[in-house]
Amino acid sequence: MPSHGDRLRRTAPDHRAAATSRVLLAALATGLLTAWLLYDGVGANLLICGAATAVGAGVVARGAGRRIRPWTVVWSLLALALLAVPALWDAGPAALLAVAGALGLASLALHGGRRWAGVLLALPAAVWQPVPGVAWAWSGLRGRGLPGRARIVPVLKALAVAAVLLTVFGLLFASADVGMADLLSDLSPSVDFGQLPLRALLFLAGAVTALGFAHTAAGPRRWDRMTAAPGRERRRLEWALPLVALDLLFGAFAVIQAVVVLGGADAVLRDTGMSRSEYARQGLWQLSAITALTLVVVAVAKRWAPRTTPGDRRVARVLLGLLCLLALVVVASALGRMWFYVDASGLTRLRLWVLVVESWLGVVFLLLITAGLTRRADWLPRVVVLSGMLTVAVYGLMGPDSIVAEQNVDRFERSQQIDLRNVRELSADAVPALDRLPEPQRTCALQLIRTDLAGHSPGWYATSRSAEQARGILTARPLSDGGSDGATACAWAGLRVGPNS
Repeated sequence: MPSHGDRLRRTAPDHRAAATSRVLLAALATGLLTAWLLYDGVGANLLICGAATAVGAGVVARGAGRRIRPWTVVWSLLALALLAVPALWDAGPAALLAVAGALGLASLALHGGRRWAGVLLALPAAVWQPVPGVAWAWSGLRGRGLPGRARIVPVLKALAVAAVLLTVFGLLFASADVGMADLLSDLSPSVDFGQLPLRALLFLAGAVTALGFAHTAAGPRRWDRMTAAPGRERRRLEWALPLVALDLLFGAFAVIQAVVVLGGADAVLRDTGMSRSEYARQGLWQLSAITALTLVVVAVAKRWAPRTTPGDRRVARVLLGLLCLLALVVVASALGRMWFYVDASGLTRLRLWVLVVESWLGVVFLLLITAGLTRRADWLPRVVVLSGMLTVAVYGLMGPDSIVAEQNVDRFERSQQIDLRNVRELSADAVPALDRLPEPQRTCALQLIRTDLAGHSPGWYATSRSAEQARGILTARPLSDGGSDGATACAWAGLRVGPNS
């Protein structure tokens, strides 16, 4: 039986192109771009730096003789779409999730992969590529002469001598004449030495990341070669009996849910004595856990399923397909209860995220059912990852904080009820919706966002579109507290804020 080291050696690239001076120069340029653009914040600059890294990796891949495949284009475009999220919206959690997804997709685009091992191992591979990338660049450039050395070195020497002379004589002239001092002060660049450590760190991160992706492009590991021995085949009765019992349990739950739907939610509330919020909250997290655990059960059961005869394979497809079909009822029930909960108590970031994840899990079960009905299922790993990343992209691009604020404001306009403690924690994405609230609710809801936006106005590349829009709204319609902490407005709105609240 091959060891883990043997399996890893099988994935080694057949050939890796050597690093060139152009690779190093491109990485240094990306590092400088990162240090310049990312210091003031995150926005369109992340997309610019990502595009620069992608161009460098693409040039290396082309030099290594690699061809562009359709899936490479799909992963690359989706990664760039994810990097656009911070340029559009200000919500930190959604932006962080989008950036993590973009890194995974960029790694998958360079590695490729068809099977589960190839796809899942390629996604996080970018994390450990920077260090090998630096070693690869060093080994490739060691012993090579710098192109154009005869022309470049004299120019660098001349620039160094000129800088020394200008510094020495410039200081003397400035101390000798006030007018000369003003002129030199206007001409000389202002350097904030307090920024240097962070900018140096950003430069290092950008250059090393670019080298890591270039190293992968020059010769990626073939994770599809990572094979695992199939699970020991179980006898039909030993394997099928637990699944039949589980299918019956899921079926009983489906019947009960059908009775609830036919009887109506009002009848359930009348019989149980629960409020709308209590009924919706009951069992919600358990149903979400059941959905996730069912995927684990399907994966494990598929590995140990009997497969010797056509009858064995048919039984496995029927029982696993039935379990996936019944799991859709669990997904529908979880989604229904969450909508019921949102209608009763309002929408939050967490509740929206649960709705999105549950919807995606429902798509995964549909894909598993489809794979069981087709002769070939080699498309499944990539399509599952594609569906997940599309979900992340849609979640980020639609502006989750904006949706949360819209739902809560609509609910306030219908029922005069709003959870101000919830909406106060939202980002600048929520300002257009929260601006519709009357006073004092408006000031209470927007006070923390105004504090976050005040005193910090970075360049267009270091902020989001929604943050700029929020600044415009708060400038045009200042809050009624006159710039204080908003505690009075919140007290008038029925919410106590402060360290002891």
